[in-house]
Amino acid sequence: MPELIETPTQVEAAGKPPKVIEEFVGRANSGEERVSVARMRSPEGWSEPGQRPEFDEYTVVLRGVLRVTTKSETLDVRAGEAVVVARGEWVQYSTPGAEGAEYIAVCLPAFSPDSVHRDA
Repeated sequence: MPELIETPTQVEAAGKPPKVIEEFVGRANSGEERVSVARMRSPEGWSEPGQRPEFDEYTVVLRGVLRVTTKSETLDVRAGEAVVVARGEWVQYSTPGAEGAEYIAVCLPAFSPDSVHRDA
Protein backbone atom coordinates (compact mmCIF):
# COMPACT_ATOMS: atom_id res chain seq x y z
CA MET A 1 0.00 0.00 0.00
CA PRO A 2 1.40 3.47 -0.86
CA GLU A 3 2.50 5.71 1.99
CA LEU A 4 2.08 9.47 1.56
CA ILE A 5 4.88 11.52 3.07
CA GLU A 6 3.25 14.90 3.60
CA THR A 7 6.20 16.84 4.97
CA PRO A 8 9.96 16.40 5.18
CA THR A 9 12.14 16.74 8.26
CA GLN A 10 14.72 19.52 8.19
CA VAL A 11 18.13 18.03 8.93
CA GLU A 12 21.10 20.04 10.20
CA ALA A 13 23.61 20.63 7.42
CA ALA A 14 27.39 20.81 7.48
CA GLY A 15 29.23 23.66 5.80
CA LYS A 16 28.95 27.41 5.47
CA PRO A 17 26.99 29.46 4.69
CA PRO A 18 24.14 27.22 5.88
CA LYS A 19 22.17 25.13 3.40
CA VAL A 20 18.73 23.58 3.84
CA ILE A 21 18.27 19.80 3.87
CA GLU A 22 14.72 18.44 3.75
CA GLU A 23 14.64 14.67 4.19
CA PHE A 24 11.53 13.01 2.81
CA VAL A 25 12.63 9.38 3.24
CA GLY A 26 15.33 8.18 5.61
CA ARG A 27 16.33 7.73 9.20
CA ALA A 28 15.23 11.21 10.36
CA ASN A 29 11.80 11.46 8.71
CA SER A 30 10.48 7.96 8.16
CA GLY A 31 12.82 5.64 10.06
CA GLU A 32 13.92 4.05 6.77
CA GLU A 33 17.48 2.70 6.97
CA ARG A 34 17.77 1.24 3.44
CA VAL A 35 17.58 4.53 1.50
CA SER A 36 17.29 8.26 2.07
CA VAL A 37 15.84 10.87 -0.29
CA ALA A 38 16.39 14.54 0.46
CA ARG A 39 16.01 17.91 -1.25
CA MET A 40 18.95 20.25 -0.73
CA ARG A 41 19.05 24.00 -1.26
CA SER A 42 22.47 25.58 -0.93
CA PRO A 43 23.35 29.25 -1.36
CA GLU A 44 26.11 30.84 -3.40
CA GLY A 45 29.49 30.16 -1.83
CA TRP A 46 28.40 27.16 0.25
CA SER A 47 30.89 24.36 0.80
CA GLU A 48 31.19 21.52 3.25
CA PRO A 49 34.14 19.52 4.58
CA GLY A 50 35.29 16.57 2.54
CA GLN A 51 33.89 13.19 3.47
CA ARG A 52 34.36 9.46 2.84
CA PRO A 53 30.82 8.08 3.30
CA GLU A 54 29.69 4.49 3.82
CA PHE A 55 26.85 4.98 1.29
CA ASP A 56 26.47 5.46 -2.46
CA GLU A 57 25.07 8.90 -3.28
CA TYR A 58 23.00 9.65 -6.39
CA THR A 59 22.38 13.35 -6.99
CA VAL A 60 20.14 15.09 -9.54
CA VAL A 61 20.60 18.86 -9.87
CA LEU A 62 17.33 20.75 -10.34
CA ARG A 63 18.67 24.32 -10.38
CA GLY A 64 22.11 25.92 -10.44
CA VAL A 65 25.45 24.13 -10.33
CA LEU A 66 26.76 21.64 -7.76
CA ARG A 67 30.55 21.25 -7.71
CA VAL A 68 31.71 17.73 -6.87
CA THR A 69 35.40 17.37 -6.04
CA THR A 70 37.10 14.00 -5.60
CA LYS A 71 40.76 13.06 -5.20
CA SER A 72 41.02 12.64 -8.99
CA GLU A 73 38.71 15.25 -10.56
CA THR A 74 36.29 18.15 -10.17
CA LEU A 75 32.89 18.06 -11.85
CA ASP A 76 30.42 20.93 -12.22
CA VAL A 77 27.02 19.23 -12.29
CA ARG A 78 24.39 21.51 -13.85
CA ALA A 79 20.59 21.61 -13.76
CA GLY A 80 19.25 18.56 -15.59
CA GLU A 81 22.39 16.49 -14.93
CA ALA A 82 23.19 13.86 -12.31
CA VAL A 83 26.26 12.47 -10.59
CA VAL A 84 26.93 9.21 -8.74
CA VAL A 85 29.58 8.99 -6.01
CA ALA A 86 30.44 5.49 -4.76
CA ARG A 87 30.70 4.66 -1.08
CA GLY A 88 34.22 4.92 0.26
CA GLU A 89 35.30 7.58 -2.24
CA TRP A 90 36.50 10.88 -0.79
CA VAL A 91 34.24 13.71 -1.99
CA GLN A 92 33.60 17.38 -1.24
CA TYR A 93 30.50 19.27 -2.38
CA SER A 94 30.14 23.02 -2.95
CA THR A 95 28.03 25.58 -4.82
CA PRO A 96 30.32 28.32 -6.14
CA GLY A 97 27.83 29.88 -8.59
CA ALA A 98 25.74 32.99 -7.94
CA GLU A 99 22.51 30.97 -8.16
CA GLY A 100 23.56 28.39 -5.57
CA ALA A 101 21.89 25.02 -6.23
CA GLU A 102 18.83 22.93 -5.57
CA TYR A 103 19.20 19.18 -5.88
CA ILE A 104 17.83 15.81 -4.82
CA ALA A 105 20.20 13.36 -3.12
CA VAL A 106 19.48 9.66 -2.76
CA CYS A 107 21.74 7.65 -0.43
CA LEU A 108 22.00 3.84 -0.26
CA PRO A 109 21.96 2.87 2.55
CA ALA A 110 20.29 5.86 4.18
CA PHE A 111 22.38 8.85 5.25
CA SER A 112 23.43 8.99 8.88
CA PRO A 113 25.84 11.37 10.63
CA ASP A 114 27.78 8.34 11.87
CA SER A 115 28.40 6.97 8.37
CA VAL A 116 29.44 10.12 6.49
CA HIS A 117 32.98 10.41 8.00
CA ARG A 118 33.61 14.13 7.43
CA ASP A 119 37.12 15.56 7.48
CA ALA A 120 38.05 17.17 10.78
